[in-house]
Amino acid sequence: MWYNGRMNAKNFREGLSAGIPIGLGYFAVSFAFGMMASSGGLTIGQAVLISLTNVTSAGQFAGLDIMFAGGAYLEMALTQLIINLRYSLMSFSLSQKIDDSGHPLHRFLVAFGVTDEIFGVSAAREGRLSPWFNYGAMAVAIPGWALGTLMGAISGNLLPDRIMSALSVAIYGMFLAIIIPPAKKSAQVLAVVVCAMLISTGFAYLPVLKTVSSGMVIILTTVLVAGTAAKLAPIES
Repeated sequence: MWYNGRMNAKNFREGLSAGIPIGLGYFAVSFAFGMMASSGGLTIGQAVLISLTNVTSAGQFAGLDIMFAGGAYLEMALTQLIINLRYSLMSFSLSQKIDDSGHPLHRFLVAFGVTDEIFGVSAAREGRLSPWFNYGAMAVAIPGWALGTLMGAISGNLLPDRIMSALSVAIYGMFLAIIIPPAKKSAQVLAVVVCAMLISTGFAYLPVLKTVSSGMVIILTTVLVAGTAAKLAPIES
């Protein structure tokens, strides 16, 4: 089934369509990353290489802070592990959904491109997941992330802070566009979204919980909410 060229092309085109808004949102956010990297002393090539090989907004911004502060390699490794561990959870989830009839290499390639937004559109698809859908989304999203970094690094500090603040909000609007449609169709999905929002709010404002790092908050919220939902309302395969 994986080697059906017509079906693969169809899935790839659908991935491209789903990836276009993601790529546009990534362009806006990575523009800010490129400007920060350039102003901190990184070359244009270094900034773009980081975006091409990492594709993680929170991880890259945190990594810049550590590099500019002269942090140790161990500090960098632990920070990236905590912030990006959620992608392992997302990959585990997609591994239960992806078509098993192809070469195992597809799983590694799909895992490389797992981001919050690509995971969202992949998990929302009905039935088995073709890796070619993810390749289509990645073919737009990753270049959008790298191109935004390139343009931001070239622009340097030319844009005012108000413009940069507006650009940074784009990714949140994009993610809302991913989760709202399925939440409107399914009461279970809506409940998961609301519970995740409430728990995240608690981590942001409660005296003890607000000291937890942002990366660990994502992991704890994901495990708690997803685990509870899987127990109370499992999806029949």
